[in-house]
Amino acid sequence: MDSFEINKVIAAVIITVLIVLGIGKVSDFMFNVDRPSVAAYKVEPLDEDGKVSLASTESDVDITALLALGSVEHGQKVFKKCKACHSIKQGGGNNIGPKLWNVMFRPVGAISDYKYSKALSDYKKEWSWEEMNGFLIKPSKWIKGNKMGFAGLKDEKDRASVMLYLNQNSDQPKILP
Repeated sequence: MDSFEINKVIAAVIITVLIVLGIGKVSDFMFNVDRPSVAAYKVEPLDEDGKVSLASTESDVDITALLALGSVEHGQKVFKKCKACHSIKQGGGNNIGPKLWNVMFRPVGAISDYKYSKALSDYKKEWSWEEMNGFLIKPSKWIKGNKMGFAGLKDEKDRASVMLYLNQNSDQPKILP
């Protein structure tokens, strides 16, 4: 190998390194991304079992302000997502999920002719405004081990409206807080 060929190999290596480094610099210049000066992460509180406690984070919501966002009419529209599995009619039967007439302020898992998951049967609370709000956000995280495969309602107005609609579909609707 003569010196001319060695020079070509060295030049090819140097040009390759310059191109690789240059592409990074050029792309950083073209696609400027402002990085935050401080990295911040939300740390969720843990319950006794060492798991993330949604109860403490979601139940701190001001229910009065949340319910003010919703309306029964909007709740009727949003409830269409629930009709695939639940009946809301007075005297209606159970479907894939239990009937929801009179559900607000009823004990969780209280319908005798519906087979609830063990998690819901053992959950010794009632469907208060706070419980229903937390459950509607993400049912699988609020009550671990329940069978409900619903993704949840992230929008506050949607949740408030569904709670108002469920309250309205009752023998004796509760007075709003």
